[in-house]
Amino acid sequence: MSRTPFPRVLVVGSGIAGLTTALAAADRGLDVVLLSKDRLDETNTDRAQGGIAAMTAGLPDGQPRDAEELHVRDTLGAGAGTCDDDAVRVLVRDSAAAITALVEHGVAFDRADGPGSPWVEGLEGAHSVPRILHAGGDATGREIQRALVAAALAAETTGRLRILRHTMLVDLVTSPGRGAVGALVLDGDRPRRLAADAVVLATGGAGQLYPHTTNPAVATGDGIAAALRAGAAVTDLEFVQFHPTALAAPGCFLVSEAVRGEGAVLRDGTGRRYLTDVHPLAELAPRDVVARENVRRSLAQGGRPVLLDCTGMTGPGGTASSGRSTAEHLARRFPTIDAALRAHGMDWAREPVPVTPAAHYLMGGIATDDRGRTSVPGLYAVGECAATGVHGANRLASNSLLEGAVFGARTAEALAADLRADDGARPHRGPAVDGGALPLPEGTEGDVPFDRQAFQAAMWAGAGVLRDGPGLEALAARLAGLRPPAALSRRALEDRNLLAVGRAVVTAALHRAESRGAHFREDFPAPDPARARRIFWRREPTAPTTEHQDTASTYAYGDILERIPAC
Repeated sequence: MSRTPFPRVLVVGSGIAGLTTALAAADRGLDVVLLSKDRLDETNTDRAQGGIAAMTAGLPDGQPRDAEELHVRDTLGAGAGTCDDDAVRVLVRDSAAAITALVEHGVAFDRADGPGSPWVEGLEGAHSVPRILHAGGDATGREIQRALVAAALAAETTGRLRILRHTMLVDLVTSPGRGAVGALVLDGDRPRRLAADAVVLATGGAGQLYPHTTNPAVATGDGIAAALRAGAAVTDLEFVQFHPTALAAPGCFLVSEAVRGEGAVLRDGTGRRYLTDVHPLAELAPRDVVARENVRRSLAQGGRPVLLDCTGMTGPGGTASSGRSTAEHLARRFPTIDAALRAHGMDWAREPVPVTPAAHYLMGGIATDDRGRTSVPGLYAVGECAATGVHGANRLASNSLLEGAVFGARTAEALAADLRADDGARPHRGPAVDGGALPLPEGTEGDVPFDRQAFQAAMWAGAGVLRDGPGLEALAARLAGLRPPAALSRRALEDRNLLAVGRAVVTAALHRAESRGAHFREDFPAPDPARARRIFWRREPTAPTTEHQDTASTYAYGDILERIPAC
């Protein structure tokens, strides 16, 4: 592959992690190509309501060091013993700089009393103090997405960045001794090979593993599946976060945790508030606690959903100090949720609304160090598809947008340093995989054709909020018998990726014979102190290589890498 003064970086994904990485890498003079599977704003970032945590609030006395330690403590507490402490400290320490960068890109965070006044800082579950910045009330992600997309479009106009829209990652291309050297993609209906000096995966999570999810349709685990086929180590895949309060109606619309942070409570079908008997923080307990109890209460009442009661809320903490009516407060503070609920014919100011847990965030993913490097040279990962260790077994609310912003910037720094130091031998520094990686079972070609709806239902029943050994074993056997589609189409590729990631999630969940954070085993309901560590996994590589371009592929490419010119 030819060398240029400005190495080419391929960034796959257009959420906060991908856009931050692409813009920061372009600022460092790298030749960046950004891939978006769908529209630039069809991302989990765009759907994020609750906000972004940052070390701008902290304790009332305003001592930054105390604020840092408190945010670190809260993150480690939610992570249930499997966080990477150093990565958590990086996340918190760099949070203020990340917010500054977002503001410089044009993000307008809500202020208490107009321009120049302090930012509004909200409280969410498992946070000790209000430290959550919002934009547009409950449209924080949409505002961040808007600003970063605008910055990317401006960079495209000036030639600093190239954007390929409606372009899906099919597979990574690797080279013996050099690692990732490009990608095979589906540009609309046309396959292409894109050569690159480095590839950054920022493809988001895999919410579409389940029938109930707050994620968009594009969240099919594409980057994680491609990394597995390239032989990259993954970790923490058993830790799937289910948001406790998605609307129990078609579309699974997310009802933000910030609503509970301002005083909403959960009730069963009899009107009884039950979480006060379960956890000292009640509705503001960690998400795994609330989600599990919501499922249990729903099962106890014949499957009917629990109720989120916002009636009587007129100000922060549910007080009447603002002088506004409940309807006025909810419409002003949560305009997106208010509009969505009213579109469903629900008046949440007058009556509780039905809610259910839904797959929301994958804590695990491609193992990386704190600068995005994976175990494969030339391959980087950032955002939800990556596993830096900052979330542990249970992500602290509103740390996800922060992770994308912080580690996106750090990954861009690493790209610039690594690529300019690369003399052809490609020295590699990646994540520390303690004790090596366990082998993941090879993907099999079963006899039963893959059906997404049936697959999702099976994942929900066997590897959902509540799990046990027999259920996971039965699910593993069922998934092993599925035959993934072989067509080179977006739907078929997504289905193949879902099956690959689903099998890995189930394997990891079976191996962790304990309950920890978001992973709850009814047959092992307590955490095992001996298992308070991260577990890494790896598959034998099957991604196409520059040496064997017509073989070693799980897809029916034929000689596609030979006959399609590099971009």
